[in-house]
Amino acid sequence: MGHGAAASLSVEGSIGAIPDNSIPQVDVEKMPLLSPYQLGPFKLSHRVVLAPLTRCRSYGCVPQPSHAALYYAQRTTPGGLVITEATGIDATSNGYPHTPGIWTQEQVEAWKPIVKAVHDKGGIFLCQIWHVGRVSHTSYHPNGAAPPSSTNKAIKEGVVYLPTADGAAPYSTPRALETDEVAEYVDHFRKAARNAREAGFDGVEIHGAHGYLIDQFLKDGINDRTDKYGGSRENRCRFMVEVVEAVTKEIGADRVGIRISPFTNVVDASDSDPNGLSVYIAETLNRYNLLYLHGVEPRFHPERTVQSEESLWPMRKAYKGNFLVAGGYSSEDANEAIRSGKADMVVFGRLFLANPDLPKRIALNAPLNKYDRSTFYTQDPVVGYTDYPFLGEVVQA
Repeated sequence: MGHGAAASLSVEGSIGAIPDNSIPQVDVEKMPLLSPYQLGPFKLSHRVVLAPLTRCRSYGCVPQPSHAALYYAQRTTPGGLVITEATGIDATSNGYPHTPGIWTQEQVEAWKPIVKAVHDKGGIFLCQIWHVGRVSHTSYHPNGAAPPSSTNKAIKEGVVYLPTADGAAPYSTPRALETDEVAEYVDHFRKAARNAREAGFDGVEIHGAHGYLIDQFLKDGINDRTDKYGGSRENRCRFMVEVVEAVTKEIGADRVGIRISPFTNVVDASDSDPNGLSVYIAETLNRYNLLYLHGVEPRFHPERTVQSEESLWPMRKAYKGNFLVAGGYSSEDANEAIRSGKADMVVFGRLFLANPDLPKRIALNAPLNKYDRSTFYTQDPVVGYTDYPFLGEVVQA
């Protein structure tokens, strides 16, 4: 992959010097993805959303304004929605090298110039807050403690990359939270949301997907509890509901979204009835008038796009609010999703990572940069991060 001109710019000089990524006028009947949308209190100019993408460049769990401000600002358009990489809620929430947090004042202060860079470009910026639960290793935890989870069952396959990013190991055996401990983790989510607002974020997205802590309670393939947080679907959703209630009470429901992946089976996160679970979640969340529900397509897989007979349609039909979809969408798929009513907005990950001016390229039907998977999770502050070229830039070998 070549290096674009933006890579050599200092942050101080680059935020105002990003190549033009304004979106030309289009026929929104033919391209509804680029039509305006009122998302709660936010007036959006288009429906292309930057997905929450783990990038592993927040050294020591502290976001780095020196390069993260440029990364996010590059992908911001006036009236565009941007979601941060997954951001930890407390010292036990990590399972990947150099992911950011928002539980300390140092982290809050580090986020402020990054948020300002997005706002200066006219974007709406949400912080995705997460806890990885058992998708972790004891080396990430204070005093080498076991990772907290809904269960004491370890993930059977795969490896976890260690905090120094120089090796890997099997996932550690987790510790099932005691019933009276769960409230502490609900409160961590609440405090993280409060800290996000202090940092200047417009709101938060609760990460309830992809086998992480909330999903470890939701899925019956993981959750083997016999207390009020296990067994029935209502009980398995209780932790999610308590988090939603605490966070919305703290910062307001119109500033809170949630991401759910009922069909995604990564890190042993399976459910015996994902369709039923998806509809139950949608019907349950209808009570809270959230900013949005963000569903991940059944076809999503970290390594490839696969076909599935399962669908987000039942969840979409059950949910009464704003509905976002993600998972391997092309611009053609995305326009059809908007046109058909399957989604109100479409979330792009790998394509947006590699094309900082993705909405403009969609409008012009322009060629797309190819993403380089080998640099997704490296620690380089430029390569594979801020060096993807904009349209019209000369790419250096």
